[in-house]
Amino acid sequence: MREKGRDMELKEQIKLEQIVRAKEKVRNGGQITREDAIKLYEAPLEELCIAADVIRKHFCGNGFDICTIINGKSGKCSEDCKYCAQSAFYHTGAEEYPLLDKQEIVRQARYNAERGVLRYSIVTSGKALNDREVAEMCDAIGEIKSRVKIEVCVSFGLLTREQFARVKEAGATRVHNNLETSRRNFPNICTTHTFEDKLSAIRAAKEAGLRVCSGGIMGLGETPEDRIDMAFTLRELEVKSVPVNMLNPIPGTPYEKNPRLGVQDMRRIAAIYRFILPDASIRLAGGRGLLEDKGESCFTSGANAVISGDMLTTSGYTIESDMAMIHRLGYREALCNE
Repeated sequence: MREKGRDMELKEQIKLEQIVRAKEKVRNGGQITREDAIKLYEAPLEELCIAADVIRKHFCGNGFDICTIINGKSGKCSEDCKYCAQSAFYHTGAEEYPLLDKQEIVRQARYNAERGVLRYSIVTSGKALNDREVAEMCDAIGEIKSRVKIEVCVSFGLLTREQFARVKEAGATRVHNNLETSRRNFPNICTTHTFEDKLSAIRAAKEAGLRVCSGGIMGLGETPEDRIDMAFTLRELEVKSVPVNMLNPIPGTPYEKNPRLGVQDMRRIAAIYRFILPDASIRLAGGRGLLEDKGESCFTSGANAVISGDMLTTSGYTIESDMAMIHRLGYREALCNE
């Protein structure tokens, strides 16, 4: 019995030493390997989160990137992503409407800017906007940039390089396009487009001179290795804004009965992502309202950014409450990774 206890203590000590070595390696400009990350995933949670927060402070300071989104076009999506309320393949009761009026998009941009939000994202349903829709959105982006002091991000699907170039010329600075999961797991999530389609769109956006925001959803039935592999793909793509969503199992979708992740799961994911992506904005996004602490503990576990306000098809959080939270934690709102 004593021998077994000593073995357990020794294994625990080895894991703690792994955290320290990995932390110092990253702080000194090195990169952890996939094998390192897999070992860290099994490390004691509290020590892992403390080390991740040290890395966050070292590379990012106390800047906190807060953005809000507007659902610029809703429902009737041609894609079969199994988590999504807006897919035409499922009956979820999600609201359906075409592109919003330009004045409404500009009005909400102004509303957010007046509350201290520095980044505003226009999100549209569907595989990709067509040329006419891109032109309409470029008009709205131009109106925002001429009237409102706020950065504009867009999520318009799998656009071409030429379309992305028009979006950049209109005044947008960042494109959002989630990988959602690992290359291995992606075919289990969606069959109407591929992981390579996602990569091609991200590369096209970068070629057009836009920065990229890309992450994924946790709780889709993926393994810890899938979560780690997605982070390494993002590192290869040099993505600096990484949304970490938690699945909200929506009735009517194939994933409606998926078990929900908890606070400890999300803290561990945020911490591991900080080790892999030390200077990125790790952005807690959809699903955090399902967590007991609304995700607050993740912001002392490596995460340093958030999507605030209402989510696309589920209720979100008020800008005021999120601002109060980040100030309470010692952060200051900032545009990070510009």
